Amino acid sequence: MASDMNDYFQKKKNENQKKSDSQGPKIPKFDFNMNGQKAGTFWLIGGIVLLLLLAKPFVIITEGERGILATNGKYEDRALMPGLHFLIPGFQKIYLVDTKVRIINYAEKMDRASTAGDGILLKPAITVLDKRGLPVSIDMTVQYRLNADLAAKTISNWGFSWEDKIIDPVARDVVRNVVGQYDAETLPIMRNAIAQKIEAGIRSNISRQKNSPANLESIQLREIGLPQKVKDQIERVQVAKQEVEKAQQDVERAKQEAFKKETEAQGTANALTIEAQAQAKANHLVGASLSSGLLKLEQIKVQGKFNEALKENKDAKIFLTPGGSTPNIWLDTKSGDSQKISSIGK
Repeated sequence: MASDMNDYFQKKKNENQKKSDSQGPKIPKFDFNMNGQKAGTFWLIGGIVLLLLLAKPFVIITEGERGILATNGKYEDRALMPGLHFLIPGFQKIYLVDTKVRIINYAEKMDRASTAGDGILLKPAITVLDKRGLPVSIDMTVQYRLNADLAAKTISNWGFSWEDKIIDPVARDVVRNVVGQYDAETLPIMRNAIAQKIEAGIRSNISRQKNSPANLESIQLREIGLPQKVKDQIERVQVAKQEVEKAQQDVERAKQEAFKKETEAQGTANALTIEAQAQAKANHLVGASLSSGLLKLEQIKVQGKFNEALKENKDAKIFLTPGGSTPNIWLDTKSGDSQKISSIGK
């Protein structure tokens, strides 16, 4: 009986085995029942891999960055260049610093400035007292970058907030010193000169810092905020200036008109003078051409005209003037009319 039962179970086991083989390949089974040296090696390797994944003993530095390696809290003198760098977890740490161009926007109204973001800082406008003690606000943009070659020394000396300790206080101090030399009314007029002085002052102060921590790219004076009463006064002055300029233009226009008329009158007078001179010259030439024989000839011609006239009007009387200095007179005795007949020089 027992033998029959064993045969039955063995038969069922063989059938199940065949059925499993027909369904697909066998899934290998991992034997966790390892012991001794083999199991110890496996767990050691697994522990090391897990530790490396959690500790991350490497850092990738990209372009526009430098790495500051600290070993047990002490910074190395030289910054790490872009690339892959390994470190000892727990003993070493790499701090990334930005060496791209950074911007500080000083603005009276923050919404006027550029949006704060990567490498852009927003700060209140620089408040200054002018020469008379009136408050003035300056909107300005400063572009700069960390000196990449000396980044490690800069971070060691100034810390990671180095720009708040170097750029910001220098910019505010220079602006106050420069703007404080002028009256508020003259600031808009002297804008370009003031901007040049501010830039020169900031560059000079930054370059004198130990180890040249930063390089200035540009400094832009964007706006000068004046007190309202100063703005009103400047506006009144501008209006008065425009009125004076308009009056000067009217005067200049009147002068040009007068000069034009004077020139035209002078031209007319010159023309009359030239005409009179020409006429006088012609008369002189005519007078010079008259001779006694020519005058007698003309007198004979006039006498001939008188004779012809007497044939038509026998009652007329003619009075001759010797030499032709005055016109000869024709007198009609019937009608009483008289008229000039001729003159020798005519």
